[in-house]
Amino acid sequence: MAKQLKTVLITGANRGIGFAIAKTLVQQGGFRVLLAARQQKDAEEAAALLGAGIALRLDLTDPLLVEQKALQIERQYGPVDVLINNAAVLHSSELQHTQAEDLLLSLSVNTVAPFMLCKVFGHLMKQRGYGRIVNVSSSWGNFSEGLEGPACYAISKAALNAVTVSCARELMPEVKVNAACPGWVRTRMGGDAADLSPEQGAETPVWLATLDEDGPTGAFFRNKTQLEW
Repeated sequence: MAKQLKTVLITGANRGIGFAIAKTLVQQGGFRVLLAARQQKDAEEAAALLGAGIALRLDLTDPLLVEQKALQIERQYGPVDVLINNAAVLHSSELQHTQAEDLLLSLSVNTVAPFMLCKVFGHLMKQRGYGRIVNVSSSWGNFSEGLEGPACYAISKAALNAVTVSCARELMPEVKVNAACPGWVRTRMGGDAADLSPEQGAETPVWLATLDEDGPTGAFFRNKTQLEW
């Protein structure tokens, strides 16, 4: 009997680290990949380039609609076994030029939407007895490394780390929830001067998405090594 495929939902899967995660999981085998992007066209182009996966539109800028969309995804495509919250926005203005709406957008996309996806899919995963959730975070949201980087991004990623710990505590032991820092990656956000390729940046998120039963939960990793919060 063929092994049943696990379904993985990846946000921001149309490019960069998200696309590299999808590509790696498809190459590993054993996964049905849902490629989520803000625009349906971008998701469809990613699926065509990958030669696999299901394209879907998922706009994270309005967290009030995210819960409804998540439930719709579960109904339409079946149980989601693995959730990778990869999509993010980076507002890079200096503090004096930052407006309230800049922080609100950063929190909506980088924190609140991932939390709502964790809430919906995590609850269903726990009911079914299995789940893996990976929140793609950043060392810029790490208190132990000084919350470096632009304020809106650092604040929203620090809050995402808190989401990771809180959800891991409520969903354990059936569901493992961890945060991953992919490092400085050559993406539209990271720029051409970055140290790592998207494929290298995908390594830790993929590892966390495929953890065995004895794997960690509620922790933060870079290069598959645990970091302090």
